[in-house]
Amino acid sequence: MLTVPEALDRAQLLCTAATKAGADAADALYYCNAATSVSMRLGALEDVERSEGQDIALRVFVGQRSASVSTADMDAAELTKLVERCVAMAREAPEDPYAGLAPEERLFRGAVPDLDLDDGSEADPQALRAAALEVEEAACGVAGVTNSEGGSASHSRTRFALATSHGFAGGYGSSGHSLSASVIAGEGAAMQRDYGWHTAHYLADLESAGEIGARAGTRAVARLNPGKAPVGKVPMVIDPRVGSSIVGHLLGAIAGPAIARGTSFLLGKQDERLFDSSIVIRDEPHRLRGLRSRAFDGEGLPTVARDIVTGGKVTGWLLDTASAKQLGLAPTGHASRGGGASGVSASNLHLAPGTATPAALIADIAEGVYITELIGHGVNPVTGDYSRGASGFVIRDGRIAGPIAEFTVAGNLIDMFAALVPADDLEFRHGINVPTLRIDGMTVASS
Repeated sequence: MLTVPEALDRAQLLCTAATKAGADAADALYYCNAATSVSMRLGALEDVERSEGQDIALRVFVGQRSASVSTADMDAAELTKLVERCVAMAREAPEDPYAGLAPEERLFRGAVPDLDLDDGSEADPQALRAAALEVEEAACGVAGVTNSEGGSASHSRTRFALATSHGFAGGYGSSGHSLSASVIAGEGAAMQRDYGWHTAHYLADLESAGEIGARAGTRAVARLNPGKAPVGKVPMVIDPRVGSSIVGHLLGAIAGPAIARGTSFLLGKQDERLFDSSIVIRDEPHRLRGLRSRAFDGEGLPTVARDIVTGGKVTGWLLDTASAKQLGLAPTGHASRGGGASGVSASNLHLAPGTATPAALIADIAEGVYITELIGHGVNPVTGDYSRGASGFVIRDGRIAGPIAEFTVAGNLIDMFAALVPADDLEFRHGINVPTLRIDGMTVASS
């Protein structure tokens, strides 16, 4: 694994070589990940996995033509061939009026700030084995748990570096720790499965194995002997561990490429109030130790904190350079990069909490559903129509009652956004964080 300075040197050399070979502009991205994971099942070692991969991707522009290539081979001779091949490909590519690097005057300048993403740790297989065993034992220790799919612990380190031919060079490293358990309760056809997990950059921030395991076991047992869900239009309350998907659908709808292609159900609705006026959804790329923190985006533009939704309205689209050009707007610092063209992504997102406790949020529900798992991908990004399989618990007379399974919840995201009410239990645990959410008027069907 290269250090960040070494990776930046390699990326800058590729950009220089590309312009010498005839490219008008170029950028190069280096990414490396080294990970170690240990899995235990029923107290015995099941798997130890060590992986390390690196990749460098070059993108070149010849006029309004572009091409991208990538390789894991860091040999100097092979990289020279890579440059020559990429420039030759670009010369033969069709013209794209929106192709090009990010505007030079908007590039991130100065030193990349330390967002505290790396605790300096190295993988310790023995410690990972002990943690995996502990989390599984905690899950299996819950009364009613009858089997285990295993406990696992992992450690990772990543390096990311980006350089462009017009003056940007930046990179950073991060560490990662994760712990999970998945167990089964019940016997035969009545078995139910559930899980618990947590991920953090710092080992010190990782939830304890006992807490994660106990949550996995308790959730599995709570799902035993599910009944049928109520049918018709009823209130839906969504557990925070799955509620982030609602924000995910919003992000897909306000992504610049979807708007530019005309394939978003929010096209033309940027001035409408979509949510209750109290709703705030915030993007915070500079949060210390945030799972998606970054000082610059995939094109070298600075990132800034921003309310994606405030006053119930979307504050604008999330734009990379290409979609910004298509729409006649400025890029917003939300570009993401893989080996080829850029896409769009947000950073650390959260939906601000409301004022009611989860108990108060459901207190007036005579009959409804509490969702702990969503299944399938039945969401139409063009129309906003929403239909997904689900499991969870029935709500009766203002209280969460018995488990339910094998039902669907359906609606339209426009209506769902308008009806969304958050509770006050927001916790920052993931890349997208939401409190418990209530959405009235969902159509529930059960087999």
